[in-house]
Amino acid sequence: MAITWLLKTTVRRACLALMLGGLLLGSLHADWDFAEISRKSQALYGPLGAGKARIDAWQNLMATHGQGTELQRLEVVNLFFNQQLRYVEDIDLWHEVDYWATPIQALIKGAGDCEDYAIAKYFSLRRMGIPAEKLRITYVKALRQNRAHMVLTYYSSPQAQPLVLDSLMDAIKPASQRTDLLPVYAFNGEGLWLTGAAGNKKVGDTKRLSRWQDVLKKMQAEGFPAEPVY
Repeated sequence: MAITWLLKTTVRRACLALMLGGLLLGSLHADWDFAEISRKSQALYGPLGAGKARIDAWQNLMATHGQGTELQRLEVVNLFFNQQLRYVEDIDLWHEVDYWATPIQALIKGAGDCEDYAIAKYFSLRRMGIPAEKLRITYVKALRQNRAHMVLTYYSSPQAQPLVLDSLMDAIKPASQRTDLLPVYAFNGEGLWLTGAAGNKKVGDTKRLSRWQDVLKKMQAEGFPAEPVY
């Protein structure tokens, strides 16, 4: 009798844990309420105009392509933002020398510079289920243009050669084929890495990146979680 009672109690606890886990997972996926995001964004930035269609297309992209392979998700997200955004320098778009926009701000404008593409792709892929440890926003030197540039890199495993998602081209190539890019440092929601001659070494957290912290705060004001985990 005691054994039977213990087994029933264990089963009930396991079922309760599964139910709670399912509720928690559901609440995480409910964090992106686009009706609320649109309402808050309009309050912050004014009428969305043509940006509303771009934001709707973004929402639809994540809803309809979230179950593909990771490579398929990389491809659709990279192509989406490369097509939806036109390249405009910060000084012309935001009247600031260096401004990091949220995905919503970039889609409202339909424009951005390299870091805005990389940030939008990062959050999209996080929302579509790719873990933070596989994604890094990477600051590089574009050797052909002789200027600073930013891309999103994807690591299929910790020691894998990264794939590069770049606003300069639609093709996603391994880093070994992007000899025109010289990596300097990289970051995501979990940390900051040196990726150049010093190797791939974690050196701290992203609290040192004030503009990244500003992006997270702006996204929270728009109705997003600061660093979504799915």
